[in-house]
Amino acid sequence: MNDTTPVLSIRGLTLALPEGADRDNAVEDVSYNVARGEIMCVVGESGSGKSMAANAVMGLLPKGVRPTAGEVIFNGQDLLTLDEKQHRQLRGLRIGMIFQEPMTALNPLMRVGAQIAEVFEAHGRYHARERQGRALALLEEVGIPQPERAIRAYPFQLSGGQRQRVMIAMALALEPELLIADEPTTALDVTTQAQILELIRNLQRRHGMAVMFITHDFGVVAEIATRVCVMRHGRIVELGTVGEVLDNPQHAYTRALLDAIPSNVVPQARDAERQAPLLEVKHLRKVFRSRGGLFKPAREVRALDDISFTLAPGETVGIVGESGSGKSTLGRCVVRLEHPDSGSILLSGTDYSSLKGNALRRERHRVQMIFQDPYASLNPRHRVGYAIAQGPMANGMPRAQAMRRAEELLELVGLGAVAVDRFPHEFSGGQRQRIGIARALALNPELIVADEAVSALDVSIQAQVLELLDELKHKLSLSLLFITHDLRVAAQICDTIIVMQQGRIVEQGTAPEVFLTPHEAYTRQLLDAIPGRAHEPAIA
Repeated sequence: MNDTTPVLSIRGLTLALPEGADRDNAVEDVSYNVARGEIMCVVGESGSGKSMAANAVMGLLPKGVRPTAGEVIFNGQDLLTLDEKQHRQLRGLRIGMIFQEPMTALNPLMRVGAQIAEVFEAHGRYHARERQGRALALLEEVGIPQPERAIRAYPFQLSGGQRQRVMIAMALALEPELLIADEPTTALDVTTQAQILELIRNLQRRHGMAVMFITHDFGVVAEIATRVCVMRHGRIVELGTVGEVLDNPQHAYTRALLDAIPSNVVPQARDAERQAPLLEVKHLRKVFRSRGGLFKPAREVRALDDISFTLAPGETVGIVGESGSGKSTLGRCVVRLEHPDSGSILLSGTDYSSLKGNALRRERHRVQMIFQDPYASLNPRHRVGYAIAQGPMANGMPRAQAMRRAEELLELVGLGAVAVDRFPHEFSGGQRQRIGIARALALNPELIVADEAVSALDVSIQAQVLELLDELKHKLSLSLLFITHDLRVAAQICDTIIVMQQGRIVEQGTAPEVFLTPHEAYTRQLLDAIPGRAHEPAIA
């Protein structure tokens, strides 16, 4: 039974943004409580203010953002009145935080065990030898396989899910009363995401913590929440129990977020005329080898193991699987960013995988790629128009004509020609993904490879980008190779779905066949791991 006494009480909080921002306040008149033993999910899109309120609790507000009204009461103490030294004493000891991107939050130059031990050291807990023992026990508690090996590893030597478990171990090291989890499952595979949610839920029950869980995904809310706070443009628009908000949402914005979740209702398979394939992948193999070292044995990973499939003109083929399944390596081989060890990739009958030099350059325009992280794939020093025009200019188009082409493409993806002179940082994540799509279209390709193009986007933005891709596919007669870890997303846009596991194809069929009547246990496991799926109505 939960103790309803608030561990955290946010009362009338207003956080002012610096002059020149797109609105006056990041957070405006926000009030909610988080009680011991409950999980309060704070939900909203990028820019809603959900993470900014958490930063105020931790004393980690960005430069220029300042509180102008309200209180943040933690066990009777107003956190807004504390100086930096007092905040440091609370962080980790009484308030723990799991950050969204563990690779950024973890020190790449320190071993995992040393980073966990550093939490104990910062608060003067335990002797040096005992800290390592405590760190090992925490890695065991959060379910990291081979913790004795993991404790000596660097962050880059662990998978994304393992790095997130390390962050959870660090947040729980001193058994805090309040745990803040800021988008801890965004962009993780659905199975890893399910494991992390189950881990947080179990640890919360075991330690009796209050949890503030920040997310943009109502599927996650359905899995883990006790109560829900929905935010938009810095204000709370809905607050209630998980049952009240999911079953009877009162605000139009909440209903819009719920409607944007990919449905369990799969579109009917489309009747397509038999055509010669645009893309034929035959017996593709790719092995990655790493040299051994003093403490690291040599490794050999079969990323692709006898992969064969076809893609027809105008068709969308989905490649689905967890991290390490080989799906991104397959996409990179198709666009010639990786070279397979054996097998062939035929493009309209031409062996695209064997082309070199000028012959490859002449054909490259036919296959283009949309990357998972559009911000990382765009040069921050280049204006958006130039980023899009670079491809056509490299292929001989005059600069003026290429810039006009960039303006046309920005109009086509819904950003408008005015965006041509702006820099990538001036756009939201969804807008940057539209820029990535425009850049991929600049050379009039026949095939686009979309590698996890919507995995880190808010659900409403995700729905818009999926709709845009489908619209452009029909308008421009494109074919798509759509790579994702989410079967439900694939089922909404793909004609054919290929499920990969450990470098091999384990299932293949139309979207309705794979989603509704999967044959393989692994496919059923991917479906069962979709957050909130068990809480949705039966598939029609």
